[in-house]
Amino acid sequence: MVSTPEKPYEKIDFSDMTKSNLNLLSQGGWIAMIQHYFAGAWIPDQNVESHYYTKALVNERYVIGMLTPAKSVDPGARETFELGLYVGPKVQSRMQGVAPNLERTVDFGWLWLIAEPLFWLLDWIHGFVGNWGWSIIILTLMIKLAFFHLSATSYKSMARMRKVQPRIVAIRERYGKDKQRMNQAMMELYKKEKINPLGGCFPILVQIPVFIALYWVLLESVELRQASFIFWLNDLSVHDPFFVLPVLMGATMLVQQKLNPPPPDPMQAKIMMALPFVFTFFFLFFPSGLVLYWFVNNLLSIAQQWVITRKIVGHV
Repeated sequence: MVSTPEKPYEKIDFSDMTKSNLNLLSQGGWIAMIQHYFAGAWIPDQNVESHYYTKALVNERYVIGMLTPAKSVDPGARETFELGLYVGPKVQSRMQGVAPNLERTVDFGWLWLIAEPLFWLLDWIHGFVGNWGWSIIILTLMIKLAFFHLSATSYKSMARMRKVQPRIVAIRERYGKDKQRMNQAMMELYKKEKINPLGGCFPILVQIPVFIALYWVLLESVELRQASFIFWLNDLSVHDPFFVLPVLMGATMLVQQKLNPPPPDPMQAKIMMALPFVFTFFFLFFPSGLVLYWFVNNLLSIAQQWVITRKIVGHV
């Protein structure tokens, strides 16, 4: 990564270094080599113009470096060259006082504007709770409460769709391959029952950026490294060694599928039923802190959707 006053940070992949070396002059800024949770950054005097560069060597070795302005020293005189170096974990609170924008080495992705307040809130909760696992659970609950009414709108729409599902199936069977007549009958049914087929989608779409941002917060935060939660979960930055959390998360996804109105198309229904198993497989090796968030969020969603569906449909 390289940072200048004009561009707070730019990430340069090793593959990009093999194509073109960095050759940049800038007053202030810094240049850093980063790993997932750690960074090493050279930080020059912010009042002088420095030359930042990269080099791709043989055998997949890469170099980053910087040149500060030359100084002339008279015989017998003395001169001091000052250069800052940060080597360590990417703890934002520490980095903020070292150099401008150095905390941006914690890469929250393109949704960093949402992710940074979420991390601040998670860190603030941890200041009271003292445990990152419980902090994740409390933050998930707070986000769920913030989107309570949006989620309720979506679940109400799904419940109404579930209520008329037998009539939708009957319409499909009645008109068979006559798509025009079938669509007309479906629209009349939706109009009569005051149902918007897309009513369950928009509230969910609004929440997606927040969920993605929190995903990056939990994936990138070094604070979760070697952070113990309960029982066998003694490092929230690595996968559950016994795969209990991913399996429980997959089970909650399966319950959610049962609460949703089944797709009228048989092939689509099979695909939707397979998704919990696919997600469970992917989440087996995800950081347990991230899986914990997903599991708790699913539990809260199931509780809310179950109450709303039971109220509208009369049974679940």
